[in-house]
Amino acid sequence: MTPVSNSTATTPDTASFAALGVPPRLVKVLTAGGITAPFPIQADTLPDSLSGRDVLGRGKTGSGKTLAFAIPMVARLAEGTTAGAGRPRGLILAPTRELATQITAVVQPMAAALGLTVTTIFGGVPQGRQASALRGGVDIVVACPGRLEDLMRQRLVRLDRVEISVLDEADHMADLGFLPGVTRILTATPTGGQRLLFSATLDNGVDKLVKRFLDQPVMHSVDEATSHVSAMTHHIFEVSGQDSKKGVVFALASGRGRRILFMRTKHQARKLAKQLTDAGIPSVDLHGNLSQGARDRNLLAFSSGKARVLVATDVAARGVHVDDVELVVHVDPPTEHKAYLHRSGRTARAGSAGDVVTLTLPEQRRDMSQLLRKAAIKATPIKVTSDSEQLKALVGEPADLVAPPAVSNVPNRTAKAPGSSRSGGSRRPARPTANGSAPYEGRGRGQSARSEGGRAENGRSRGHTGGGGSRRTSTTSRTGSAR
Repeated sequence: MTPVSNSTATTPDTASFAALGVPPRLVKVLTAGGITAPFPIQADTLPDSLSGRDVLGRGKTGSGKTLAFAIPMVARLAEGTTAGAGRPRGLILAPTRELATQITAVVQPMAAALGLTVTTIFGGVPQGRQASALRGGVDIVVACPGRLEDLMRQRLVRLDRVEISVLDEADHMADLGFLPGVTRILTATPTGGQRLLFSATLDNGVDKLVKRFLDQPVMHSVDEATSHVSAMTHHIFEVSGQDSKKGVVFALASGRGRRILFMRTKHQARKLAKQLTDAGIPSVDLHGNLSQGARDRNLLAFSSGKARVLVATDVAARGVHVDDVELVVHVDPPTEHKAYLHRSGRTARAGSAGDVVTLTLPEQRRDMSQLLRKAAIKATPIKVTSDSEQLKALVGEPADLVAPPAVSNVPNRTAKAPGSSRSGGSRRPARPTANGSAPYEGRGRGQSARSEGGRAENGRSRGHTGGGGSRRTSTTSRTGSAR
């Protein structure tokens, strides 16, 4: 393949989708969804991708790249022939099942308007419904690499008729060790097909994919890989110890808007979500040990507003796209700068403003300073407690407390032995106090510090098939940005 070329063309900020060459029927679908003006990465890439060029797009999460590849894929396939059984004409690869599901939610309305079918393929669920959709003939497959390769080995899907391929978040694919599988999958597609690759960075082998599979690609870079959204404000809050951290965490969680709290381990994410809920702050957790059904229910609760707080491990840093998240809190600071940027990218999406808070202990100062330098983030550490004015100004008016769901026919586990000064009984939500009386606990002495690994598409799931038929797709997270 030939070297990458940089586009020198400029697109006016006021360019419309129609002016960029988007077919009228797709413009109508976009307008019906409230999308009338393209984002920069869409305005930059669409003229090339709609003309059939291979494109390398570099842009941060939330920059609008899903539509940047969905539009040219649907437009191209609408002019072709009908898909055969197990032989799709369009392929989109994504690193996580959450991202794959949400990409499908963006692609499906446009595809349906032009008479195309879409299905989603990922692991962790029975393959029956996915295989059935493929046998029925589907135009576009949105897939995670592992399950797609499984189906290829079973001869349930062949990629020899794929006309256009998309690799989304290629750098995250590399981080999860998926590039060997991605290479085998792309090798199975025709060499003359159009290919679009989107990645924040070109390291860890992504550059090799570009050189091998993209033919004279045009590169469009909306921003640098380490850049952060201008509307995103970063705060470094230093706490004196675990007791102080308890109250600060609960104070940050008590606001009225959506917020995501990141933990290092699955155990701590599950524990904190329960403690917040018990304290009157409706919360759900998201991590690799959840079944697909539980993940879908928790994401729906968060996106619908039933739960204001999502407590997550890094499995959600890339896979969850929900608009109007006003605050991201790194309760446990990440170990490297890429994770910081990906976690933080859950807020300040689609041009909205957002805040990012990192909680640090005194012994973490040096590591935090190095991480911020690598991420090109400038923020001055501030010592806080749960009643600090800086904290109150950031959180704003606390939301009303909500009584936790009643549990029936369960023995009272809070009852104490005779002589105890604390007795069992009904629990009342209580606001955290400055002395750390909130029920959040820091890492205990015996607790494992092992973080959740790169658990992407292969969860332990029973019964929920999620992948959908060729005409029905999961829309659990459709409140995520369609941009």
